[in-house]
Amino acid sequence: MAKGLEGIVVSETALGFIDGQQGRLVYRGFDIHDLAEHASFLETLYMLWHGELPDRARLEALERELAGQRRLAPGVLEVLRGLPSDANPMTVLEASVAAMGAFDEEAGDNSREAELRKAGRITAKIPTVIAAFGRLRDGKEPVEPDPELRHAANFLYMLRGEKPKEVEAKALDTSLLLYLEHGFNASTFTCRVIASTLADLHSAVVGGIAALKGELHGGANEKAMRMLLEIGEVDRAEDWVDEALVEHRKIMGFGHRVYRTEDPRATHLRQMSEDLSKALGDPKWHEIARKVEETMLDRKGIHCNVDFYCGIVYYTLGIPLDLDTPLFAAGRIGGWSAHVMEQHGDNRIIRPRAEYTASRDRRYVPIDER
Repeated sequence: MAKGLEGIVVSETALGFIDGQQGRLVYRGFDIHDLAEHASFLETLYMLWHGELPDRARLEALERELAGQRRLAPGVLEVLRGLPSDANPMTVLEASVAAMGAFDEEAGDNSREAELRKAGRITAKIPTVIAAFGRLRDGKEPVEPDPELRHAANFLYMLRGEKPKEVEAKALDTSLLLYLEHGFNASTFTCRVIASTLADLHSAVVGGIAALKGELHGGANEKAMRMLLEIGEVDRAEDWVDEALVEHRKIMGFGHRVYRTEDPRATHLRQMSEDLSKALGDPKWHEIARKVEETMLDRKGIHCNVDFYCGIVYYTLGIPLDLDTPLFAAGRIGGWSAHVMEQHGDNRIIRPRAEYTASRDRRYVPIDER
């Protein structure tokens, strides 16, 4: 028995490939290093949904389409206003996407054409939900999306109320690209299981968000940054790691279920963290992270993963810590949608078996005789 389905092949996919031994990640044949260096989030999203990179006209059409879908239906905004200000932002995201489905006239249409349109709407609206809730809980009104701004820049504008610098928008955009697709991870597999019942895209995405909520999956970027805040200073980092290892405490942002070498996404987020820190004049957190990373490699030979430096990038951008995992979802929504469409395109309900471990011969005893 393979506990946790480790190593078990449950289906086929043309969307993503991971070589954990070599540290490779491929989206539909494109190496993640090539995409992270040259492509945008929406350019890569189009490729994931359609199989080929878009020409300029198709990319601009996708950008216009999503820009026109960013506003929330009044009913969805009312849901946000009615939630407590201390609600878990991932719970807020679950409720909001479920509400989007209730207001979407195509919610129950699982044809590819309808699912592409729904995927575009959900992708466009999730950043609006995150930014709106981030402001509402602080007693501020949501900022209307700006159709002239690109996807990542618009999120930062809606959250802050002012337009971001180009280096900030670029960093966020690349981080969303790096989170876009990663094989049959827990949240993506959840989406596919739900989709295999012929449930709709919104329902599958709500399930994906629920799976992503856990700290063993999507919550690690926030916890990694909280760890760095606890360390506080570069000269404390090495001793802090040594003490944590002696006490068998988990060092957040290190190790991966699949990769046995450096997570290729971490390569770009490390550089992004350094560039952003220099551009904004705040290198402290990057320097602490580098010392933690060097110490972990020296003591345990364990590499950092995608979440370690992503937490620093988001913190440097001024994003509240508990919005880190919702932003993970804002990137992964493109992959979830692609997997739902792939599942619906060649469906068989996912129904694994369990190995039964209890007795098979017990007999009922009347209640008065117990």
